[in-house]
Amino acid sequence: MGEKRVKRNYKLKISYDGTRYSGWERQPNRETIQGKLENVLSRMCDEDIEIIGAGRTDAGVHAKAMIANVHLGIDMSEEEILEYLNRYLPDDIAVTKVSLAADRFHARYNAKGKTYCYTIFNGKVKPVFNRKYYTFIEEQLDIDAMKKASEYLIGEHDFKSFCGNPKMKKSTVRRINSIDIKTSKGYIYIYYNGTGFLQYMVRIMTGTLIAVGRGEIEPEEVKSILEARDRSIAPGTAPAKGLCLEKVHY
Repeated sequence: MGEKRVKRNYKLKISYDGTRYSGWERQPNRETIQGKLENVLSRMCDEDIEIIGAGRTDAGVHAKAMIANVHLGIDMSEEEILEYLNRYLPDDIAVTKVSLAADRFHARYNAKGKTYCYTIFNGKVKPVFNRKYYTFIEEQLDIDAMKKASEYLIGEHDFKSFCGNPKMKKSTVRRINSIDIKTSKGYIYIYYNGTGFLQYMVRIMTGTLIAVGRGEIEPEEVKSILEARDRSIAPGTAPAKGLCLEKVHY
């Protein structure tokens, strides 16, 4: 695709439908977002390319604006790189922006936080055409109770009860800056903004808020679930398909 040159650091903004993928992170013999991107980049550059993502979305989780960086030694403009990637990537992955970044920019280490949105449809008749992007709950949820419960999760806490990895060796302390619950035309949107998230953390928090909304637990019980530092105390994990990475903050 052109002459090789000194490698430069590029920042990529990527959107993807995670339905048929085993998450972001490259895995042998599995379809992943990172794997698909690296395959196309390696073909473009005629050498093995490694891309660094801002985080690792789980299997089935979507993203509107994942950020990644990659060092490329190729004589192509940002526009040409963008065009090449989108020509050869599958239809459920798109690179929406390519820009030159500082040499030391690191998509994961430089990220200051992320915003996720979990979408629930709460009504009698489930919408058909966006069914891959929400979780359907027929019984009416108590939104006020869910909002009250969410307040216990805001701030810096040990979220071990909300971590899906039982072998987690590192600290499970994280900071949630805000949780906003909005409703519109039968949909419930739960926006989580935090400095970082543990494996399945957003989905376990959502499962807990759903349990509150159903009246299975009281809002005040979320405090004791946090303090227990025990995953078996928290309710179930909400399905992956309702979760989307909205933005990475730098």
